[in-house]
Amino acid sequence: MNTAGHPEATARRGLELTPFRGLRYDPDRVGSLAAVTSPPYDVVVRPDGLHHLQDADPHNIVRLILPQAGTPSARNEQAAKTLRRWLSEGVLTADPEPGLYVYEQHDGDGMLQRGIIGALRVTEPAEGLVLPHEDVMPHVVADRAALMRATSANLEPLLLTYRGNGTAADTTAVIERTVERPPLLATTTEDGFSHRLWSITDPADLARVQSDLTRHQALIADGHHRWATYRRLRAEHPSPSAWDYGLVLLVDTARYPLRVRAIHRLLHGLPVPDALAALDGLFRVRRLDAPLPEALEALADAACTGNAYLLAGDGAFHLVDQPDAALLARTVPADRPAAWRTLDATVLHATLLAHVWHIPEDDPTRIAYIHDTAATVRKAERDGGTAVLMHPVREDVVRDLARQGVTMPRKSTSFGPKPASGLVLRALDL
Repeated sequence: MNTAGHPEATARRGLELTPFRGLRYDPDRVGSLAAVTSPPYDVVVRPDGLHHLQDADPHNIVRLILPQAGTPSARNEQAAKTLRRWLSEGVLTADPEPGLYVYEQHDGDGMLQRGIIGALRVTEPAEGLVLPHEDVMPHVVADRAALMRATSANLEPLLLTYRGNGTAADTTAVIERTVERPPLLATTTEDGFSHRLWSITDPADLARVQSDLTRHQALIADGHHRWATYRRLRAEHPSPSAWDYGLVLLVDTARYPLRVRAIHRLLHGLPVPDALAALDGLFRVRRLDAPLPEALEALADAACTGNAYLLAGDGAFHLVDQPDAALLARTVPADRPAAWRTLDATVLHATLLAHVWHIPEDDPTRIAYIHDTAATVRKAERDGGTAVLMHPVREDVVRDLARQGVTMPRKSTSFGPKPASGLVLRALDL
């Protein structure tokens, strides 16, 4: 039976988080810890962001998570050789004993996130323990799987959330006691976020965390493709094996709420005038001669009453809202909950991309998914394409749909702050 919509299933087994010997940079062998970190692989804006990170330090983690070579197989082999070399040279070293890792991020705006990094038992959606909320693109899963096979490593943690119960003996209590100690590392990255990491090796604390997590289910906040990759690789290896587990960061959003932001679309080869012309009679379109912050405020206001988007790329912003009801009835599948049918991402993919603009959502030559709002606009203006700016979805909507076993259109949300890649890695042969 599919238990994705039955939270009581979690009580029978629950999340299983396991200590591991983390691989970490030796600070004496690199320019700085900040210089070797990176955003997650799918957030790096290529190629300019990639080159910037590569130039920051010869040991930047992008050389592992986004290796550069002429073919996919050459890229993966290069990453494997680089990882082996850094291990042999002592650039990366394994911690002496297995542990779980407390990870903290904070910025100057009062954002504080704390969570716990460990190796989580990989489960299927039907078990109702790790809930996906977005679809994945098969070619991305295949790419990540090939890289993990070549390196035999989990190179960056994905981000999961759960809702804690606030009891004195739960994971959050262990975390908040741990952060009173000096950290293993502390650094501040160029985005203004400060990062600190501690290890938990005390058997009693490990037992408290592991026992508490058996009472919870988790939502994938960021890393659907990597979780699907973990599932694929687990299926390829007979159990028990190290591939039964994958590297994750678990955050209790009852204690440390995340920010939920939108992921925007860049439509290649579709100039803004052509995109707008196709909307005639189907959506209301209003030109906004305003800077980006004011345009985003107008988008937020419009999104309160229905589907709304900002189109950009011609030097102005165009607010698109009030879709034709008959158009939605023809194009949006009716076999899903109303909360799914009315999502901006649903209408964008089912109606605008598929039926109005005729753009395949899986074709990277036609569409790109970009987290940074201003960068999306700049790229559209530079390339002559159309930026489609989205309004974010609330976390409770995401979680409720996931508990019903309903996945949102891919790249519907961007939870953050995301864990920095490069602070702790997991080698599967340790």
